[in-house]
Formats: sequence, structure tokens, C-alpha cells
Amino acid sequence: MVGYIKGKVIYSDAGTVLLENGGIGYEILCSGALFAKLVTDKQGEAYTYMQVREDGISLFGFVSPEEKNMFLKLITVSGVGPKMGIGILSAMNINDIAVAIATSDVKMLSSVKGLGKKTAERIILELREKVTAGELKVSEGGKAAVQTLEKMSDKEEDAIVGLMSLGYTRAESAKAVKGAVEKGAESLEDIIMTALKSM
Repeated sequence: MVGYIKGKVIYSDAGTVLLENGGIGYEILCSGALFAKLVTDKQGEAYTYMQVREDGISLFGFVSPEEKNMFLKLITVSGVGPKMGIGILSAMNINDIAVAIATSDVKMLSSVKGLGKKTAERIILELREKVTAGELKVSEGGKAAVQTLEKMSDKEEDAIVGLMSLGYTRAESAKAVKGAVEKGAESLEDIIMTALKSM
């Protein structure tokens, strides 16, 4: 089992990097955070999960052991395979995922491309106890994130989902929406347009 690789990036494209170590190039499907880091630094380390199937072997890469642990929890849920797991981690950071699960925020989870409402509900149901005790403690922002999430109106949440569908992270979207509301934007369209100007 290949669990960790450190090396030089020799190729990258659409979330996948080729990481060279000891004359061997490892093709890794990365989380959003790892892909951004490796492409920027041109080298680095990846915590990996190796999937072995009849039709081949795939490597999935993560920026930290905590991110890998979240992925391992996600793929225990029926209907969530490794590609879906990496997709969730590319759309949201681990603290946002933990907050969504802890607060039963189906809308936030199902905003991830390809993740339906039923699967989002299953993730919350099966992981609530496992995640609340762990990942929310990864950063001091855990409790603050829950409080911020609870204060979001439906309109603000819709605006965040709208921005996330354009490729922005949950954290970037929430910050921009909060700023737009503080500037006086009221309708959903105004909030999104004002938020986009600040991004």
C-alpha cells in the first residue's frame, strides 16, 4: 500500500499530477488543496490512498493526514466512491465538511457537483457521530464556523451555493457573501453580483 509520496511534479492536468520519486512517476488524482499546492510549488508531498480494482490501480492524494482521514470516512458511506470522495474534498475543506455534517446541512453538501440530496443525507446520518468528535477539533475555527453557519439566512446560503457552483470554495464564497450583505445587497442576484466583484 502506497501511503505517502514526496517528489517533483513533472506534469499536471485537471486535478491530476505526475509526481516523480526515485525515477518513478506516480499519477495521483488530487484533492483541490493538494493540487493547488503541488502545481504552485512544482514539488511536494502527498498522503495517498491506493485503490486496487480488477481494471487497474488508482492513487488518490491529500494535502494532510487529516484530509486523508476525512476521505476514508466519506468512502465508508454507501454510494460514495473514491472519485466522489475526492470531489467533495475539492469543493470543500475538511472543516466545512465537518460543520455541514455536524449541523445536518444537506443543502451545503449537495451543492457539490454530482452529490445528490439522498447521498448527502446518508453522509450526515452515517458520519455525524464520527466526525463531530474529530474534525471539528482540527482547527479553532470549528465552533466559529458552526456559529457562522447558523446565522446564515436561506438567501445567503443560496448565494454561497451559487458561487460554489462557479468553482469558488465554501470559505471564499461565505466571506464574499457576508461582505456583499454588509455593503447593502439584498436580493439574491445583487448579493451574488456584489460578491463576485470582490473575488
